[in-house]
Amino acid sequence: MNLNEEIQSVKQRFGIIGNAPVLNHAIQVAIQVAPTDMTVLITGESGSGKESFSKIIHSLSSRKHGQFIAINCGAIPEGTIDSELFGHEKGSFTGAHEARKGYFEVTNGGTIFLDEIGEMPIGTQARLLRVLENGEFIKVGSSKVQKTNVRVVAATNVDLYQAVEKGKFREDLYYRLNTVPIFVPPLRDREGDKELLFRKFAADFADKYKVQPIRLNDEAKVSLNNFRFPGNIRQLKNIVEQVSVLETNRDITKETLLKYLPEPHSGIPAVFNKDKNKTEDFSERDILYKILFDMKKDMTELKKLVFDLLQNENYGSQMIKDHPDLFTGITEEIYPRDQRPAKFLLPPPSEEHIHEHAPIEIEKIEDAIQEPEEESLSLEDKEKEMILKALKRNHNKRKNAARDLGISERTLYRKLKQYEIEE
Repeated sequence: MNLNEEIQSVKQRFGIIGNAPVLNHAIQVAIQVAPTDMTVLITGESGSGKESFSKIIHSLSSRKHGQFIAINCGAIPEGTIDSELFGHEKGSFTGAHEARKGYFEVTNGGTIFLDEIGEMPIGTQARLLRVLENGEFIKVGSSKVQKTNVRVVAATNVDLYQAVEKGKFREDLYYRLNTVPIFVPPLRDREGDKELLFRKFAADFADKYKVQPIRLNDEAKVSLNNFRFPGNIRQLKNIVEQVSVLETNRDITKETLLKYLPEPHSGIPAVFNKDKNKTEDFSERDILYKILFDMKKDMTELKKLVFDLLQNENYGSQMIKDHPDLFTGITEEIYPRDQRPAKFLLPPPSEEHIHEHAPIEIEKIEDAIQEPEEESLSLEDKEKEMILKALKRNHNKRKNAARDLGISERTLYRKLKQYEIEE
């Protein structure tokens, strides 16, 4: 059997529909790596069919008679994922009434598929790295090292390299997982496959609901092929099911199909990176700084607006006279001393004020007022300031400073060079 025949055989066996070259290449890589015990990292957008490739690799390997377990790392709470994967001893934590075997123990000799590996906690990543390198693990609450012979196939819909740069994923684990990468293409890059998948799903749902299969006219086919399907195959399947159930006319026109296709830019908001050459996005801290700076700017504008309103002869001057202690410092903040309206200069205390309040010494107040220093709103200045504080707090230890800042040590080193900070 030649390679093309083998690819077609795998498609039929696992129900993979499509003839796009990028899809065939991904299947070819899966076929070639399956007989080995190499770790595989499958990347691709959500809904593109990554789990099917993990099943291909297991079924064509020498472990095909062993157990196959698929685990969604993002669906397991951080407090229990270690127990789920590696097991625990009785009494190791509250609620551990009995000892439990983890997936790496029960799947000995088989394959574990770790979906959404990017959501795995850092502590669990260290345990996984030990399994990949030595085949060893320790149960939660135990000190006994156990052995396992498990093949790991991982998958992610996020950029793990960026996660490494942000300190959210271990660099050593990334390179250990990425021994053989397989990229599953999104549906929008699989030319001609949308119609094939539509017909397949239409036939499946017609059989399921005992109805005639729906058919697209030529204009509807154009609309189908022009739609990007951000949810990929899963989204297309859901749309075909809706149309199959809700439409009485089995001949689907463009107008009918468009009722089920979401409007562009609707639904889940996406992050758009305008600078394609920029390697790092704004961190949460940067965004928070920007929000705070904008709030301060808005507050300053609001104060100035209030003071402008207070210039009204009817009530503005009287309020300032009645509450001099309230308006003195704020006036100085809004208007420099040499530009302050005469209306906002403190009047001499009246007899009434002398009896009602403690005496106000104008000279001392004026001496206490200083010109406010203009605060820098630059994110780079704030970032440099935060780095200097973190280094000082950690006695110039880069590793500890990077941990406090929530970035990798490599990123911190690059920032030190960028801002010419000497340790």
